[in-house]
Amino acid sequence: MTIIGRSHAAHLEQVEAPGAMLTTSAAKALAVLRVSTGLVFLWAFLDKTFGFGYATPAAKAWINGGSPTKGFLASVEAGPLQGFFHTIAGNPVADWGFMLGMLGIGLALVLGIGLRVAAVAATAMMALMWLAEWPLAQGSSNPLIDYHVIYAIGAVTLALTYAGHTWGLGRWWAKLPLVQKNRWLI
Repeated sequence: MTIIGRSHAAHLEQVEAPGAMLTTSAAKALAVLRVSTGLVFLWAFLDKTFGFGYATPAAKAWINGGSPTKGFLASVEAGPLQGFFHTIAGNPVADWGFMLGMLGIGLALVLGIGLRVAAVAATAMMALMWLAEWPLAQGSSNPLIDYHVIYAIGAVTLALTYAGHTWGLGRWWAKLPLVQKNRWLI
């Protein structure tokens, strides 16, 4: 199948299963990974917003005047960026950025749209959280590869495999004129 005026990558965006190794079962598994990873981000957003009592008690919910970043960032105890994280802990800009990031990443993954942007945002957010927890310090369970790294790798993998095309809105999204003109929005 040749599409005139399109790059090879744009062609792959329209193929049922890009690459010889991606089977239907693999595409479905990636869709499950995409949705479940998106729900992790959405759950964190909802719990911090409304304080369901899991990670965030109701009294510390964002809608009740709590700060989604203060507790975590104020308790940073190691690493070269400890002072920076203490400075931004509870800052409204940090709170809004963190919450909008979790909401946007979660929605993009669940819906299967904007996965390239979501992958970049998730990688940046997870890198900052990795630095805040500073797993290189003694007593860490794993000094290099922890759940932050896995979430970042997962988000990038989902974007690169067009995981939004299976059980998501990825195909529809890719056909929108705005996305056709700005392929980085895929």
